[in-house]
Amino acid sequence: MNKTEYWLDIADYDYATALDLQKSKRWLYVAFMCHQTLEKGLKAYWCATQPQDPPYTHNLLTLLTGAGLAQELSQEQKLFVQEMMPLNIEARYPEYKENLLKQLSPERCQNIIDNTNAFYLWIKSKLPK
Repeated sequence: MNKTEYWLDIADYDYATALDLQKSKRWLYVAFMCHQTLEKGLKAYWCATQPQDPPYTHNLLTLLTGAGLAQELSQEQKLFVQEMMPLNIEARYPEYKENLLKQLSPERCQNIIDNTNAFYLWIKSKLPK
């Protein structure tokens, strides 16, 4: 398995995990796993298109810019990335969890899942054939 396939495999796993967590109403981790799906999808794209390995970062903007995809984003995608950025960090630290949990309704998490799926499919459509 090459590095691109590796990142896609774990991105797929993370997205499936988000769907499973949605069934158990674990909203904080639904959002976190959706962020992870996008991060790993972007790292797959990076590996497929860049000569060096992706950086050790959770920053979606850094990955989008470094992989050359930032300029291709629609306005809707840009807004979604901005929405997703804090979900990685805030889900990890206790002082942020309570505040974040108040913001994550079942409806918002469904929206995050739907947008994650669309964004991830967009990333995969950009992969070289």
